[in-house]
Amino acid sequence: MRVIRQGNRGLAGARNSGIAAARGDIIGFCDADDIWLPHKLARHVAHLMANPHVGVSYAGSALMNDAGVLIGQAQRPRLENICASTIFKRNPIGNGSAAVMRRAVLEEISYRPQSEPARDWYFDETFRQSEDIECWLRIALTTSWVFEGIPGLLTHYRITAGGLSAATERQLAAWERMVTKLTPLNPAFFTVNAPIARAYQLRYLCRRAVSDLDGAKALMWQRAWLAESRMTLVEEPVKSIVTLVASLGLSMVGTHGVRQAMKGVQLLRHRKAVR
Repeated sequence: MRVIRQGNRGLAGARNSGIAAARGDIIGFCDADDIWLPHKLARHVAHLMANPHVGVSYAGSALMNDAGVLIGQAQRPRLENICASTIFKRNPIGNGSAAVMRRAVLEEISYRPQSEPARDWYFDETFRQSEDIECWLRIALTTSWVFEGIPGLLTHYRITAGGLSAATERQLAAWERMVTKLTPLNPAFFTVNAPIARAYQLRYLCRRAVSDLDGAKALMWQRAWLAESRMTLVEEPVKSIVTLVASLGLSMVGTHGVRQAMKGVQLLRHRKAVR
């Protein structure tokens, strides 16, 4: 194992340095606060070796809290028939620690910005958020490599506790900046897909507001989401309808009402367990 130290250039900068220093033909990323299961890398290597057309292999992730305790939730992505629009709208890879890929894929999308003509960039270091989806979508739009997942939850992905913050809204701004940057690669693609993809982003913000019991923001994001595109109701009706009902209910009964309802549910579960 080799340890490389450098000044803070963000997540993208750390990955770029790691890619440049790596000697192998297969590259994987495990962020500092996430965990790979012991057999993850072997599973992905076998997948890539058996499928030479696959450039990016990934798997699902179990979610854990700040203390490293699994919370019973998971990212269970679509595994096959992944195209650029799938990545743009739903990002099946899920998180940066889930992907393992061929070096050849990264070499094909590498570039040297005017600010640093002596060093290859694979991830865009000007992004502090959305650097993953920017890279995945650039691969999908400019190469013929296939994205494909394998079964199982092979990464433990840490989610940070806290309310809907400015950081979450900055994520949307970074996503919009990513769209602006990549649109020249295929304007027709973005004309067709950007409204639906943006609606999914806004639905996510609505869900975050609901989980934070912020009725005003939940309603605000719900209206923005539906105004952008209602195709989410067609493509993912159950998740979309649940989000609609939850956001409307929260805005109507308020935080206190939701908390009381949650206490009631917990009490019923306790009584059922006692029986």
